[in-house]
Order: sequence, then C-alpha cells, then structure tokens
Amino acid sequence: MNEGLRGKLTLVSAQAGFGKTTLVAEWAAGCGRPVAWLSLDEGDNDPVRFLHYLVAALRTVATNIGEGVFSMLRSPQMPPTESIVSALINDISAVRSSFVLVLDDYHSIDAGPVDHAITLLIERMPPQVHLIITARQDPALPLARLRVRDQLSEIRSDDLRFTADEAAQFLNESMSLQLSDTEVSLLETRTEGWIAGLQLAALSLRNHANAAAYLHSFAGNHPYVLDYLIEEVLQQQPDHVQTFLLRTSVLERLSGPLCDTIIGREETCGQRTLEQLERMNLFLIPLDSERQWYRYHHLFAEALRQRLKRDSSSGEEAEVHLRASEWYEENGFELDAFRHAAAAEDVARAARLLEGNGVPLLFRGSVGPVLKWLATLPAATLNATPSLWVTYASALLFAAGPTDVEPKLQAAEAILQSRDPDEEIRDLIGHISTIRATIAVSRHQADEIVAQSLRALDYLRPNNLPIRTATTWSLGYAYQLRGERAAAGEAYTEAIAISRAIGHYIIHIMALIGLGNVQEDDNQLSLAEETYRGVLRLAGEPPIPVACEALLGLARISYERNDHDAAEEQARHALRLARLIENTDRFVACQLFQARMMLARGDLSGAQATIVEAGHTARLHRFVLQLPSIAAVQAETLLRQGKEDEARAAVGSYELPLSQARVSLALGDASAALAALEPFIDQAEAKGWANERLKATILRSLAFQASGDKKSALRQLGEALAMAEPGGFVRSFVDEGMPMAKLLLEAADRGQSPDYVAKLLTAFEAENGGKPGVLWETIRPFVEPLSERELEVLRLIAQGLSNEEISKRLYLALSSVKGHNQNIFGKLQVRRRTEAVARARELGLLQ
Repeated sequence: MNEGLRGKLTLVSAQAGFGKTTLVAEWAAGCGRPVAWLSLDEGDNDPVRFLHYLVAALRTVATNIGEGVFSMLRSPQMPPTESIVSALINDISAVRSSFVLVLDDYHSIDAGPVDHAITLLIERMPPQVHLIITARQDPALPLARLRVRDQLSEIRSDDLRFTADEAAQFLNESMSLQLSDTEVSLLETRTEGWIAGLQLAALSLRNHANAAAYLHSFAGNHPYVLDYLIEEVLQQQPDHVQTFLLRTSVLERLSGPLCDTIIGREETCGQRTLEQLERMNLFLIPLDSERQWYRYHHLFAEALRQRLKRDSSSGEEAEVHLRASEWYEENGFELDAFRHAAAAEDVARAARLLEGNGVPLLFRGSVGPVLKWLATLPAATLNATPSLWVTYASALLFAAGPTDVEPKLQAAEAILQSRDPDEEIRDLIGHISTIRATIAVSRHQADEIVAQSLRALDYLRPNNLPIRTATTWSLGYAYQLRGERAAAGEAYTEAIAISRAIGHYIIHIMALIGLGNVQEDDNQLSLAEETYRGVLRLAGEPPIPVACEALLGLARISYERNDHDAAEEQARHALRLARLIENTDRFVACQLFQARMMLARGDLSGAQATIVEAGHTARLHRFVLQLPSIAAVQAETLLRQGKEDEARAAVGSYELPLSQARVSLALGDASAALAALEPFIDQAEAKGWANERLKATILRSLAFQASGDKKSALRQLGEALAMAEPGGFVRSFVDEGMPMAKLLLEAADRGQSPDYVAKLLTAFEAENGGKPGVLWETIRPFVEPLSERELEVLRLIAQGLSNEEISKRLYLALSSVKGHNQNIFGKLQVRRRTEAVARARELGLLQ
C-alpha cells in the first residue's frame, strides 16, 4: 500500500469477505495523509448522486472543493462529464497537501457515465492525489494503460488470503479460541484463507463445546459455507440481537437513532447495540471516526435480507422500510425517504415525497432514481394515482427532452376527466399545461407557450411555487419571442423574486438571463451587465453551461463599448460552454458573434468560414430561429467584399429591414434604403424596441446623407446620438464605416454632442491605426484625386467586370486599363480589386 503511493491508483480487487475495506481502513489510519472516503452502493449509479457524494467526500479534505460542481449538478440536464470533472480537477489542484481518495465497493457501479468520470479523473489527476479503489472485480477503467505506465499498484485475493500461521493467530488470539494446529489447518483449508469464512466459523465455534466434531461436520457436509455459517451465527445470538440484525439489514447505512426507529422497542438502544456488534466482530464496518454511522459487510447484509424475506410476515419488511422512510424524512434525507417508501411499495407516500420540501426531487438532481421507480410501476398503479403520470412526464422531459412525454400527459388527462375538479385535480391539470409550455419553449412556439402557461397559472394552486415559477419564466420567454419586452421583463422579475425565495436555482439563473436580454435590448447596457454578472456569480466556477448566454451578453456589451480584448475572451468562454449544451442553438449564436468580430478586424475570410459553419449547424439541427441572423451577418460580409448582388440575395427571403437598407445603400439606392427603414422605425417606436430603433435611426441618417439631404442626415444623427450616449454605444456607429465618420465630422463642426462625438471619432481613429489626424487625412480630398477616367474604371470594377471587359466597354487598350488600376490602387492605398471597392465605399466614392 505504501509503495502504491508513487503511482496514480491502487486497486484492491478480491471477492467478498477477503478484508479489502478493513485493509484500506487500517492503512489509511496510519498513512499520514488526509483521506477522503466514499463507500458506494447501487444507488450511486445515478451520476448526479455519485458526483454529489464524491464532492462531499473530497470536501472533508478541503472545504473549498466542488462549489462549482454543486452548481452544475443542480441543472435539470446534467452538463457533460468532461466539464464537471475539469471543474473538480481545478479545485483539487488548488489543494497544496497530498491526500488519498478511497472509492470503496466500486463493484456496485455499473454505470458508464460514472466509469467515464473516474477515468477522466485518473487521467488528469494532480500529483498530490492518490486514488484507492476496492472492488470484487476489476472495474471498467483503463487498467492496462496504467500498468504500462507503471501507475497502477494491485492487491488481489492471493495477497489477502490468510496463511495457516495467520489463521492460527486470528483464531486463537483475536477470537480467543484454543484450537490445535490440526484444527486450524482444517479450518484454513476449508475456507481457503477466506477471512469472512474464518470469522463466521470462529463466531460459531464459541458456542460449541466439541470443536473437533463441529469442524468435522463443517468441513465435510456443507458445500454452501456462507449460508451455513450465517445461520450458525444468527442462531447463536439472543432474540433481540437477531431481530436487530434482520430488521436493520434493509439499511445501506446505520446510525443509532435510525436503528431505534427501525426496531421500535424502548429496551433496545441502537447506538449501544451497534457498538456491541462492532466489539463482537459481527461484520459491522464504521464509516466515520466518531462511530456515528456504520454499514454491514455486504455479504452479511445480503444474507440477512434474504433471511428477512424468508422468515418475516408479509407486512414486516414493508413496515421496516416505512419506518426508515419516516426517519429519513424527519431528518431531511428526502431522497433516502423516497427510496424506502418505494421499497415498501407505498405508492402514495413515495409520490408525496417526490414533491419534495418546497422543491420537487426532480429539480434537485434525482431524475435517475425517480425514473427507475416509475418504470417499474404497472399502468394500473399509475392510473390509480394520475399525479404519477404527470411526474413521469416531467422526469422524462428532464432526462431526455420532449420524447415520449405527451403519451404520459394524455394518460393522466384520461383519468382526470372522470374525476371531480377539486383543488388537487386542478393543480395536476395546471402542471400538465406547464409541461406542455416547457416543450413549446424548446420549440420556440411563442403562442403555444402563452396559451399553455396562462392555463397553467389559472389552474395551479397559489402555493405551488416551484411549478408556478417555472411557468412564469416560460411566459416571460414567450413574451420575449413576440417582442413584448415590458411584459417579458415583468415576468422575469417575478420569476427571479420567487425562485430566489424558494431556492429554485435553475429558474433563478434562466430568469436572470432573460431579464439581462430584455435590458440589453432596451439599451440599458449597464443594467444588463450587472444582471449577467449576477448569473455568473450564481453559476459557479467554472459556470454551468447555460451561463454561456450571460457570457455572450457580456461579450456583446464589451464589443459595443469597443473593448475588443474583453469581448473576445468572453466570447471564447461562451462558445466553450455552448458546445456542452445539447439540442440548443446557443452554439450558433456564439459563432455568429465571433463572425461579427472577425468583420471588425477585417478578417473577411475567417468571418465567411465561420458563417458557413454556423449555417451548416443550423440547418442540420433545424435551428430555424437562427437563419435570419445568419443571413444578416452573411450579407454584411458580402458587402465588405463588394458583392452587392449576392448580399441582396442572402437577405431576400427574410424580413431584415436593416440588412435590406444596407444593401440598398451599397447599390447607391438611398430611396430604397429609406423605404425599407421608415415602416420599421415606426414599428420599433410603437413597440418600444429601443435597440432596433437606434440601429435604424443610424442607418436612416446615412441614407439621408447618401441622398444629399445633409440637414436631415444630421438631424437623424442627433437623435441616434441622444439614444446611444447614455449606454456608451460605440460600435453601432463605427461599424458603419467611413460614411458615418464623415457625418460625425460634420456633426463635430456644428458642435453636436461634442464630448460623445469626439469619443466616437477617436474610435474611428483607432480603426485607422490610432495616429492623431489619420481619420481627417483619410476623409479629406486626396492630394492627387482620382481622375474622371479612374472613377469610371473604379465603378466598373465595383460591378465585377474584368480588365478585358472594361477594355471593351471603354474602348481602351488592355494595358491602359491595367495602368488605371495601378493608379487607383496607389491612390486608395490598397493592393487588390476587392479592397479598392471596399475602400471606395468607405470614402463615399461609389454612392
């Protein structure tokens, strides 16, 4: 065991009863390092429960481990294992002292996600951690790879088997028997050095006067050693101890108060009995140094449970489980209370416990056990308690999305229609509508969300706050989809207040994100920033994947304020988290933002490649809501490349008035741009769409400028500046290029918003190299302006004509056309035709 510390993993692998746990516990007590110990059972195959317990065990070594992981595990859909393990490893890496992590009874695990988590943990484990696993068989972990790398130490059955000398020492000294060498050898041979068999035999021998006769019988006539020895041990105990052992065998973990409840006899003290059983070496293993919690050796517990089933009356086992359930509920262990109620086949109690104390168990990471139990219930049982159909549907929605949910809801409705609509029935009807509203949210069906949510709120009990809060959030999302931002903000604010009060973690985060979106759309950038940062504080470190929306919002705000470094970092983090969320379009939204940033840097090829990838993803997964946004960014990219006709085709099938106006301006048609903008501005004013109104007003100022109406252009610019200055908007002006810079210079000459205009012009300076006077040098007339012929050639280049085609159109020699090209490139300080066209547009030479 000591030598194993130089590697990553020590595996203690042997069948039951060979002393694996005892060995590790004795070694851990004297190893000189802190030890985090997790004893596993079948319930830990639920990845959420396993990771909860794993973090809790690690926190006994360092209390700061796992805060972010706890946050991630509260999400209804568990994030990918990689992100959870990465967060855990980051926390472990911060622990300075070396320590040991023990996973006891790993054979209880047969869940691939848990094996995957431990594999990742082993591969990335910091050097200050050593992992010890005990199991009855080799776990599904990369043991061969660890052997090759000399990172694995193994202890197996042959290492743990008692020799004849060790058996004699145990039997005669530890167990106080007086056996001859022959008798010891007979027993050691029969048990093959199996310590559990030796221990059971020793317990049996204590009450046999003729040890030789007993050993002869034992050795020769009982092939099923365990059954025989268990029976012998039980029969030797007083009646009250037998009762204690049998009844408490249903418990995975034992404590004195819990055992008192299970036994239900005043003359029996659970804590004293546990201590007595431990002194008797009766297969009781302490789970903490204070001797407050214990468990039975698994073989012993399994045998006791079989005996309980065989000998107890039909209701005794159920009664034991019910008492355990009651104790767990009274002491705040709601999941354990539910599991024992389910084992007692008390459907009504289990159904009630599922509702949780204020927040249903489903909302607290217990989807796996709930679904497993519901799947075992026959339809007749579910029909008798229609709330279980609703819970079944809700659990499926949490675990796998909308698939197979509707049949469960319809089954519940079929039962409810035949019952009087009392308060409980109405509440179930409301819950069904809430589930349907949630399904509609995943499909972005605003009208369906509103209809189902309003119906749910009408039917749900006023005190059913968890479900009402989730419904209110859904309603806010629907209002946001429909552009009813004031109503959306009110719904989100209500959901935030209630979810915070009742501890509904995920709705609290989602409502904050929604409110931040509304504030951002209202041009309240500082408020939105504060809200998004509140999301990140709740989401832990690293944050749960859904926090990608808050990071993306912060990136948009940073970009608008012209803080490119912050925007790029926030966008990268958002994209990493968005990759971890299945079946949502957040990844595409992050890609589109990155494409816009590439455009700002002049990386047209990178932007184009990113847009193509985003479009492919959106079409593959049918993210139809993202298609108009993709078309808008695609059009901007094409316009920067001088491809006006392609840009017009990109936006042609969508209602994108801003994009249509930009295309019209690029084509020199200011009237068409104004025609696209006027009704949109009216709509934005009527509906209170502040952000859309700002962007449209900026474009309208440029359209008036292009039409030669300088007075109207400056008036519109003044309106835009008044709307934008409180929020500190920068990029909304700078991204419109040199035509906007020229208009801002005009505004500066007339003293419009001098401080703000100076700030915007400084940003334009930075775009052109950051040297004082560069902007004015760029915009003022050229020292050697383009000739009429050069302007004529430039316009034909912008139309996409080749040198040969220009030669024929203008009746010029091909060499003359090439000469004009070189003159144009030199004066515009560019190298390629596309750059010349883009530069000319910025300078207003092609409008």
